[in-house]
Amino acid sequence: MDVDKATAVISAAGIELTDRRRNSADDGWSLSFSNGAVVEVGDKGDVSASGKGAEVVAGLLGLPGKSA
Repeated sequence: MDVDKATAVISAAGIELTDRRRNSADDGWSLSFSNGAVVEVGDKGDVSASGKGAEVVAGLLGLPGKSA
């Protein structure tokens, strides 16, 4: 999944994107959302969710589970 698709899916559920920036390794994006979730989207398509709202976001993105 790419960063724009992940952002669109989560935003369509009414969860506002509050920050979008390249990660510290510069190999993907770190997205912060208003429900407390942080989603990491790698340039190769790998996706993980963490933070307070991670379970909701993981469900929206079809991820197998929440990463802590």
